[in-house]
Amino acid sequence: MALPALAVSPASGQLTGDGMDGFYRDGRRVLSRCELRVAGDEPLIVQGRLTGADRARFIGTIRRAGERGPDPEIRMERLRSADGTEQITFRSSAARPVRLPVEVRLGTDLAELGSVAVGLPGPELRAAVHGSGLRWSGNGGVHAVVSTTPSPEDSLASPGLLRWEIDLPPGGHRTIELRAALEYGTGGPGSPSGHHRYPVGVRIPGPRTGAFTPRTRGDRPPRPWAAARLECDDHRADTLMASSLDDLHGLVMRDPIAAGDMYVAGGFPWRCGLAPVEALWAARMLLPLGTKLAAGTLRALARSQQAAPGADFGRILGALRDAGPHSPPSCTGIEATLLFPAVLAEARRWGLPEQETERLLPAAERCLTWLRRVTDPPGGGRGGYVPDPVPGGPYRCETQAHAHRAALLGADLLDACGSSDASALRDWATGLRIRFRRDFWLEDPAGGRPAALLTADGRPVPHLGSTTAHLLDTGLLGGGTSATGLLDAAQTDQLAGLLGSPAMDSGWGLRGLSTKESGYNPFGHRSGAVRVHETAIAAAGLAAAGHEQAAGALTRGVLDAADSFGHRLPEMYAGEQRTTGSAPVPHPAACRPAAVAAGGAVHILVALAGLRPDVPAGTVSVRPLATAPLGAMQLTGLSIAEQPFAVRISRLGMGMVETAAEGLQLGP
Repeated sequence: MALPALAVSPASGQLTGDGMDGFYRDGRRVLSRCELRVAGDEPLIVQGRLTGADRARFIGTIRRAGERGPDPEIRMERLRSADGTEQITFRSSAARPVRLPVEVRLGTDLAELGSVAVGLPGPELRAAVHGSGLRWSGNGGVHAVVSTTPSPEDSLASPGLLRWEIDLPPGGHRTIELRAALEYGTGGPGSPSGHHRYPVGVRIPGPRTGAFTPRTRGDRPPRPWAAARLECDDHRADTLMASSLDDLHGLVMRDPIAAGDMYVAGGFPWRCGLAPVEALWAARMLLPLGTKLAAGTLRALARSQQAAPGADFGRILGALRDAGPHSPPSCTGIEATLLFPAVLAEARRWGLPEQETERLLPAAERCLTWLRRVTDPPGGGRGGYVPDPVPGGPYRCETQAHAHRAALLGADLLDACGSSDASALRDWATGLRIRFRRDFWLEDPAGGRPAALLTADGRPVPHLGSTTAHLLDTGLLGGGTSATGLLDAAQTDQLAGLLGSPAMDSGWGLRGLSTKESGYNPFGHRSGAVRVHETAIAAAGLAAAGHEQAAGALTRGVLDAADSFGHRLPEMYAGEQRTTGSAPVPHPAACRPAAVAAGGAVHILVALAGLRPDVPAGTVSVRPLATAPLGAMQLTGLSIAEQPFAVRISRLGMGMVETAAEGLQLGP
């Protein structure tokens, strides 16, 4: 994946037109069929794997009549790139020259990615011979073109067939290159001037959750975190870190309005465009690697913010999202609105330049204005809490956690610009803490638990799920003390015990719903499945609250799960209990790669160092886990105050800063 381009295939490398097979560009399937046959048979594939987020390699052998013994003499290698190029190389170990008849059967339906993802592809189109390859024309003047080097000896348009005769000398090799591309125009096949490639301003329809803007092949965003690296006693963590950053780069897109602004798409196949919540979570989790991605994401979302006077002034738009069997759908736009000022404030502490902070501050103030207005409804109702998704509620515990963090960090932003509204926000956050500890905490003989939500009439709904982890997510609020957290110290300890219990910790990560609750389903994406980014939030929050054993257990569980998934974590996987010899089971509808999963993997690993910078104050504190759950580790290529930062953690949990910006002091 290298958005807006990607390629999907099974491990054989053959694109058969089934399922989601194909090359895609700008939300359109450019090629659905690419079947290779040599000497009348398919190659015997012995290995197929990703070599990077945007590259795959398939190795096979060719059997020919008359060969002696079991050893193959002809090897085949297919190198496939997400941008639509494929190199097919044949290598000979035979003692005599070999002639290979090679056929490649091609086809496409030019279907939209969203349609293919839900099982509604289009009919395969008829090809026309075009230059050194084939061309297909679809509705709306969209065309797919495949060109080749060298040119084929024979081209049959009706079956979409290209043929070569490859001569291989002893020990020699030959390569065929295929290039698949989209063209857009009004001319028919063969028209010399009725099409051009990726025109500026022409939008090709994308998947149902986001729109693509056509780009030129060389218009990939740069990798913002090229220098970031982890070296750990547990080398699987090193691989997970590198693979996750590679996947995140494959998901990075340029904003169609301002190409200099970058954000991370939600994931394949459902959210290949801008998904505000996923983009903000990814940007927040990657702040230790630099603030450029956060700044681009915030600028892109600020342009879509509701700025017209009215009830929605200051809101960021977002879709509804299923919230499981115990509550109605939640609104991702509300979560994004509350995340915006928090991400900006945290980015400032990591070193976002003051001029950039000032540029984004008006949008953050609009978010905070919406927050204050929605918690003080003019028509009465249950004031003091943020309703989600409608003004009448319900009032979710995680939404209040987001609101509390937005208020406290937003107050820091307002202090920086000299606004008198900062004290009012802090007073509001104090009032929320008092109300929350009274209304949301449910006492019971086992020590109590937080309610998942309050209904519109104030009735608590008591089921225990992973969303309660956000009550421990203090961000940079000071380590989750009773003075700043929504829960007091005793309640925090109780919640930590619940999250670390076997009912919540599957052994592979945190379940979305406790196994003791009605409606539990290990495959329920909000009712039992393990969601990587919430597990990462829980692990970091537990560590900050001093519950290092539970944090370490969740961290090791995610690392073990990543090992089973080839270090490309899906957005979620089944919350079945881990047993000896078992492996995590993927969720059939999970995005993979996914921004929040890859970002969560980075977050859970970097959180082991316990970094808390405050660049405006010129300090950074380092509080690693004393338990050192993955052994000694060294993080290099991080960024604080826009300067390189490196830290080493010993096996005894002692931290030592090795590289830091000049003038940055160690804080308490």
